[in-house]
Amino acid sequence: MTWADLLQKIYDSPVGTAVRESGTLFPWIESLHVLMITTVVGTIAIVDLRLIGYGAHRRSARQLTADLLPFTWVAFALAVVTGVLLFASDAVNYWANGPFRFKLIALALAGLNMAIFHLTTERKIVEWEDAVPPLAARIAGATSLGLWILIVFLGRWIGFTISH
Repeated sequence: MTWADLLQKIYDSPVGTAVRESGTLFPWIESLHVLMITTVVGTIAIVDLRLIGYGAHRRSARQLTADLLPFTWVAFALAVVTGVLLFASDAVNYWANGPFRFKLIALALAGLNMAIFHLTTERKIVEWEDAVPPLAARIAGATSLGLWILIVFLGRWIGFTISH
């Protein structure tokens, strides 16, 4: 099976067809997707700004992360599910869309940035959580914030460049 065949199968799937042919399903799913992305970006931005050295100084970076991470993960999971449903509705065209592909790359880079932070700098958080974050934490926070802004920008750009 070729990549084009797989994309066509996704497009022709009952889920893809239902989302595409329903008069209301696509806008509902898209609205939920946007709300979940807003929650993801909002909660991540709060932590990123703390890592950069701004805001929420009354709460340690560790406490802030612990408080917000559950909301972030639930919203991210729902954003992925709704994103997959939207993709299924027009898989061939989405895959051919440059901003869509760049968004996937930016998401992968954001995940990589997060993994590196959690496996390195965060392991020593008790040493710096109430002080000015170390350079590695500030770099991770700024990188994350920039990537998530790019993800939102690219997500919005998809809507203006997708050919139906």
